[in-house]
Amino acid sequence: MAAQGVTKRTEDYSRWYTDVVKMADLADYSAVRGCMIIKPYGYELWENIKSGLDRRFKATGHRNAYFPLFIPMSFIEKEAKHVEGFAPELAIVTHAGGKELDEPLAIRPTSETVIGHAYAQWIHSYRDLPVLINQWANVVRWEMRPRLFLRTSEFLWQEGHTAHATEEEAEEETIRMLDIYADFAVKDAAIPVIKGEKSGQEKFAGASRSFTIEAMMGNTWALQSGTSHYLGQNFARAFDIKFLDEENKLKYCYTTSWGVSTRMVGGIVMAHGDDKGLRLPPRLAPIQVVIVPIWRTVDQQGVVMKAIDDIRGALVDAGVRVHVDKREGMTPGFKFNDWEMRGVPVRMEIGPRDVERGTVILARRDIEGKDAKQSVSQEGVAQQVLELLTDIQNHMLAQATKFRDAHLHRAKSYDELKEIVGDGWALIPHCGASECEEKIKEETKSSSRCYPIAENKDWDPRGKTCPICGKPAVGLAYFARSY
Repeated sequence: MAAQGVTKRTEDYSRWYTDVVKMADLADYSAVRGCMIIKPYGYELWENIKSGLDRRFKATGHRNAYFPLFIPMSFIEKEAKHVEGFAPELAIVTHAGGKELDEPLAIRPTSETVIGHAYAQWIHSYRDLPVLINQWANVVRWEMRPRLFLRTSEFLWQEGHTAHATEEEAEEETIRMLDIYADFAVKDAAIPVIKGEKSGQEKFAGASRSFTIEAMMGNTWALQSGTSHYLGQNFARAFDIKFLDEENKLKYCYTTSWGVSTRMVGGIVMAHGDDKGLRLPPRLAPIQVVIVPIWRTVDQQGVVMKAIDDIRGALVDAGVRVHVDKREGMTPGFKFNDWEMRGVPVRMEIGPRDVERGTVILARRDIEGKDAKQSVSQEGVAQQVLELLTDIQNHMLAQATKFRDAHLHRAKSYDELKEIVGDGWALIPHCGASECEEKIKEETKSSSRCYPIAENKDWDPRGKTCPICGKPAVGLAYFARSY
């Protein structure tokens, strides 16, 4: 049964998504078209995403810094493919301080150029390498078809930018960060992802090679959830990032960039949500346990709240993010539905009878029916909750993986691809030609998602041809409709 005011997913998935984002209090529209207000609950979810990623970045030697929001247009124009790729999305400042600027400034669409300029000043010797920097920032890409979290003109993200002495080191860094993104998606967001390389048409503007983690949403569409780019020496040459090697020879650096944005919030909503609203993985949920007190008289209230205070303290000491719903004038049923909408993994119900028995009711959000609720002892409840949260986290990953795997198919012909992408992802031997990709996009509304690393590891292209055009295949590629 759908929550009141929420469109059923089967009726209009796009509308369902917007309904849930707004009714779960994650975000709202702003006065500027294409921009959004991230509300506290949504921002807390983003903070937990940020924390999970930042911890991994620092564990691999990366440090955080911050670079300017404004970028001289001359910087953007130094790398031809880069400016070509971003030109339609640029927001440009031409006036400031009451007068026209000598040089227009682009509002940061990404920071390869401004960071490249800085690296050219900082790097002189091989002893200065590698440079491993990440920044948490906002970026602006003027979006024509905005959608909360998924596509907005301004959004939040992290962008890593590294410089290396050798091609091998830079390529290793590119894959290392791809692996970190996949590890976060699986272990924290409970979203199974496919790691792969983007086609020439889909790679980042100015990159030599682009890699991605692709996630399947609840309507089987794909969401590019994180990217890692090997930039080769493209930006090093454009910005003169050179160093003296151990033989005192002047060489260009090899650079990388990689990023995950607030789009991940939208991915979590769509990968796990149902007709009742959000279902948040415990590791990222702003509130892991909500306690709903139940009473009818003032005397009962005192007894119940005393028990809750003790339980809440034990949960906090165990590291659980817990909230007690003390709102007055609302029925327990209303509160249950409200917290289901917000996707809190565990709801704890405590009434006078529970206090007498020394028990509490635990209701898990990840499943429905009689198995969703259980009565447990108040004694040792913190440990039981921790175990339940772990079970929910694992179960949500298993659910998402089962759903994804049921909608991954190999297509032997173009007709099969057309049928598959209506409700899944099609894997085909692909020629890699832009003309072929454009035909598929035009006729099926699906696009090349990636050449999956796992499937291509031992795949032999000899004698394999693209089922679309008949040309020799260069690898196995997934095609799907996407956000």
